[in-house]
Amino acid sequence: MKESQPVSVESLQRAFKTFLDPTRVRILALLELEELAVQELMDVLGMAQSRVSRHLAILRDTGLLEDRRDGTFVFYRFTPPTQAPWADAWSLVKSSLQDDPHVQRDLTALSGVLNSRASRARSFFDAVGPEWDSLRKVFDDDSVRARAITRMIDPTLRVLDLGTGTGILAIEMARLGVHVVAVDHSTRMLDATRAKLSEDPELHVELRRGDANSLPLSDGEVDAAVAHRVLHYLPSPAEAIREMARVVSPGGTIVIVDFVQHSMEWMRQELGVTWLGFDLEEIDEWLEEAGFERRRVETQEDPSANRELPSSFIASARRAP
Repeated sequence: MKESQPVSVESLQRAFKTFLDPTRVRILALLELEELAVQELMDVLGMAQSRVSRHLAILRDTGLLEDRRDGTFVFYRFTPPTQAPWADAWSLVKSSLQDDPHVQRDLTALSGVLNSRASRARSFFDAVGPEWDSLRKVFDDDSVRARAITRMIDPTLRVLDLGTGTGILAIEMARLGVHVVAVDHSTRMLDATRAKLSEDPELHVELRRGDANSLPLSDGEVDAAVAHRVLHYLPSPAEAIREMARVVSPGGTIVIVDFVQHSMEWMRQELGVTWLGFDLEEIDEWLEEAGFERRRVETQEDPSANRELPSSFIASARRAP
């Protein structure tokens, strides 16, 4: 039997000293649930930047936090430790948080912050509506979308089109004989899709209004799911991937098309995006955490593409049977 490694007194003291501060514990509880920027933590905790930044620096120095730069923003996240004494200390501290009034207030404030993220993208889409078709052509969507479809199309499939927008992809799949469940949070986008479908009533496209983090589908309802340039508008992309895993049947496939991480800040103001692309390893991690296997995440390089625009990636994976 393998003996566990002894824990030094110094390491034990450092762990408990870190977790004894109530503000640091509140920050960790939030960052275990959601990746957040400094300003968002300030909004949730109701604290000044200097105070929040000081605690983040301490937690980062202990190795408890990971940070990710997104344009001019830095986002932090906390993955609970697995090694003693930190794992034992955090387990003990976390067990006491359930009835803590400060933590409960933080969770309510966190919901408000995430809703604000989502409302920025929703306001943009409600304003743009049907004009989105002309905007998306800037990113060579037609060719990238076609390559994505080849990864999953089977005429017998029942497929979720997450963030369907004006229904371009949903209609293309339906014309291949696929039954499509098209979901979008914007009423105007769905109205634009409905107008297109009225021109071809034989297509099997079912429109549903809903959010990516709480999809209006039952468990395992579809055989496959696609999210085409959707994640960078969502308040919580990782949660959306977990939702896709929930609604896709065991053995089913998902395909995600989006931008590789970049620094083009103009996209926030002009296109209403929440995230400036994604690191490919992070996408793979989210897929793995959601229970997907046979993961494939690749950058799509197009020699004719506009070099002033971010690169794209296509990720595909299979839900474990």
